[in-house]
Amino acid sequence: MNEQATQKIALVTGANKGIGRAAAERLAALGMTVLIGARDPRRGEEAAAALRAAGGDVHAITLNVTDQTAVREAAEQIQERFGRLDVLINNAGITGSGNVSPEDATDQIPSTVDLDMVRAVFETNVFGVIAVTNAMLPLLRRSPAPRIVNVVSHAASLTLMSDPDGPFAALLPSAAYSPSKSALSALTVQYANELRKDGILVNAVAPGFVDTDSNDHTGHLTPAQGAAILVRMATLDTDGPTAGFFGEEGPLPW
Repeated sequence: MNEQATQKIALVTGANKGIGRAAAERLAALGMTVLIGARDPRRGEEAAAALRAAGGDVHAITLNVTDQTAVREAAEQIQERFGRLDVLINNAGITGSGNVSPEDATDQIPSTVDLDMVRAVFETNVFGVIAVTNAMLPLLRRSPAPRIVNVVSHAASLTLMSDPDGPFAALLPSAAYSPSKSALSALTVQYANELRKDGILVNAVAPGFVDTDSNDHTGHLTPAQGAAILVRMATLDTDGPTAGFFGEEGPLPW
């Protein structure tokens, strides 16, 4: 049996930096062939080259999740080169507020939010996940153990966010980012319910407050620490959970 027939193939969207890149690095270290999805071809190739230099079987693939043509072309490229996909990590996402700390994201406040910003956030964080997942499903169905991981946030938890005495009570109200991640959590359950009969495990994960560009590097976790839960859920055994919401600390409340 040739190596490609046994080596798992993983696609991580938004993987040229931050949590996505850290997840790609870890999956490559585990022996997977990893495809780095990136909107910018140059940045994607630079990240892939760096991980190859470290010994990983890593390749860049141009993928803008909001561009249906780009999504379709990416699926076609994976089909032609690898014939299947074993792991899909839907990591690409935007906050809508740019590279600012959460306490400075005043443009997210519901009563004054710009609807165009909300639409842009949902376009990437929700509709983009649907587009990519649906394009990759035929490839995932060819895997003996397909896994889909959707990257959300602790801020997606309605239970945590609605607790006036909870750990997130001090956060600014959000009409864009947090609701988009809540929607993605709900979407995760619906995909899991549809695909469980096919053996496709689908889960939502919250990486925690990671030091990234999107929060102006105010996070306290490293990208590698944040990526740990992504990798864990991407490598579940056949008896692993589906339709779940997990952080590094374990199951999270919806």
